[in-house]
Amino acid sequence: MKAVKIGATAGLEHLEIAELPEPKAPAPGEVRVRIHASSLNYHDYSVAKRGGPAHVGRILMSDGAGVVEKVGPGVTEFNVGDRVVSTFFPTWLDGEPTEGSFATVPGDGVDGYACEIVVRPATWFTHAPKDFSFAEAATLTTAGLTAWRALVGDGHLKAGDTVLVLGTGGVSMFALQFAKAMGANVVVTSSSDEKLARARQLGADHTINYKSVAEWGDAVLGWSGGRGVDHVIELGGPGTVAQSIQAVRVGGHISLIGTVTGYAGQIPTAALMIKQVRLQGLIVGSRHQQQQMIRALAATAVRPVIDRTFALEELAEAFRFQESGSHFGKICVEY
Repeated sequence: MKAVKIGATAGLEHLEIAELPEPKAPAPGEVRVRIHASSLNYHDYSVAKRGGPAHVGRILMSDGAGVVEKVGPGVTEFNVGDRVVSTFFPTWLDGEPTEGSFATVPGDGVDGYACEIVVRPATWFTHAPKDFSFAEAATLTTAGLTAWRALVGDGHLKAGDTVLVLGTGGVSMFALQFAKAMGANVVVTSSSDEKLARARQLGADHTINYKSVAEWGDAVLGWSGGRGVDHVIELGGPGTVAQSIQAVRVGGHISLIGTVTGYAGQIPTAALMIKQVRLQGLIVGSRHQQQQMIRALAATAVRPVIDRTFALEELAEAFRFQESGSHFGKICVEY
């Protein structure tokens, strides 16, 4: 079977396309899945780019969608022919977070889904939405579930709430669509007027170009009538969190999801305290939360926004496209 692995030398140009033997038959509790699609996340890009001794030979990609080919003894949740999608934290099934590292994450701590066939425990997958393509289903593992947990699991989003979404990548566009589907009002920021226009087509109530409006936190505050927004999807990190605190209401909720502007920096702790803001760090979610999200998708018109799809052999090119920052929504690979 074909797979894409991290080479002995770091860098996208050193990713290896390998021919590997097919995996063994599924043992008790396992399923054999033919993978047909994956989607790119910043985490995948980071692992592929940096490489390192611990990752040499690692099969990439945390997201995988495909079809069950065989089921091992004792598996009752899935049947041959079922369409499935992987989970980000395979051992976090339900309840409070249990993972504080990426040691169990496919494509990082263990082999991922940039390959044609896998044999894994059945609990590493959930059913995929019945009417989604494989590429659409593959966007749910990381980006979709991150947005869902931020707004619904942690944020307890309700109709009439206001949401600030930073950027127009995969998590952001899921957050926009989930929020609108649940009756919230949404403001989106971007440095691209073209992308902001597309966000409005998806239902954004207000948009702000943060290059044109440097103090966009104040602008969001004005848009909300001085109250501030209920929820912030914060993907920038230290370079944007101060503006997010300015934009959020007293007692509001900020989901700290990304670190695009760096891994460390100053946070205006006095403003955070005075506003009594809940700043919640999060990484994706549990298997049960993924199942809840997929049930919600069946009841709404939300569909993943996919910018471009590549072949598995073009994974390095797909990462370079991601690196350019020109995409809107998700980037996928199909095989």
